[in-house]
Amino acid sequence: MKKLLISTVLALGALAFYLALAQRGEEARMAQPLAGAARDPGGPVDLRVLLDDVRTLSSDAFEGRATGTPGSRKAQAYLQARFRAIGLLPFGRDYAQAFAFSTHSVGNIFVPGRPFRGDYPDAANIVGYLRGSAAPDTFLVVSAHYDHLGIVDGKLYPGADDNASGVAALLAIASYFTAHPPRHSVLFAAFDGEELGLRGARAFMAAPPVPRAQLAANLNLDMLAHNDSNEIVVAGSHLWPALKAPLEQAAGRSAVRVLTGHDRPVLAAGLVERWDDSSDHAVFNEAGIPFLYFGVADHPDYHAPSDTIEHINPAFFGRVANLLVDVAALMERDLDRVAR
Repeated sequence: MKKLLISTVLALGALAFYLALAQRGEEARMAQPLAGAARDPGGPVDLRVLLDDVRTLSSDAFEGRATGTPGSRKAQAYLQARFRAIGLLPFGRDYAQAFAFSTHSVGNIFVPGRPFRGDYPDAANIVGYLRGSAAPDTFLVVSAHYDHLGIVDGKLYPGADDNASGVAALLAIASYFTAHPPRHSVLFAAFDGEELGLRGARAFMAAPPVPRAQLAANLNLDMLAHNDSNEIVVAGSHLWPALKAPLEQAAGRSAVRVLTGHDRPVLAAGLVERWDDSSDHAVFNEAGIPFLYFGVADHPDYHAPSDTIEHINPAFFGRVANLLVDVAALMERDLDRVAR
């Protein structure tokens, strides 16, 4: 028994040592950006429009865009108007795809005034598309969640970076494809209920507007505008190697430091946090659909009332948005190869 205990302790110690070494190696690898441009090359994104979208969605009038609230309904109306102005097509009569769900919180049992059960009968994803000229039945999905935390204990959580920034970049990508018609179809999904467990993405995948087999790849955007080191992180290229080529090509034309990671198994990366299930792209990954997920590292304003437009980095955000337009264009161009 004593020998077994010693062997177990030694084995656990060896495993901990190995994981620590693996984590150190992964962190060193992740700190090295993809090859990029020495100077900002500019791009098609109108920074004024980009920032106006963030400013509007994170304004007091939208009340933090919590699912099922008047602020959320204002966001839905705003996004439908923007989709229409850009020229996206709806699936059906309009862009809103309604769904309902309930949540249960064991933690709320111990918090006075907080319900154990939450019912959300009027959630809605806002979805539109552009029809491809050559392969209209193959879709690239560009996604970003528009919901945030709303008003909690009397405090407004504006959600400028999380995730008005992702929605603004989605709108910029849609504007680009309107001006540069794609060969494959491109679907744009502004998801609701991400903060409550990826509810909008799951509702979308449960009843997609086109057959699931036609969804070839996903580009998901969540927190893009607040980083003081000019760094954006992308997950998914390790899991889906066919996406490395468009990612590296776009990174090579950008002055943003593009870091890859958070998508490798524990034996390769130690205890480095996995991001393959951290946002709406998780639903696509689970369905076997290749994805790239772009986001900044957590910052002090994450899920805080201070996540306002005053605390984002406008020049950095503009560079990231131009990078993402390039990534989306290259993914769309290579979509037949990516989807194999």
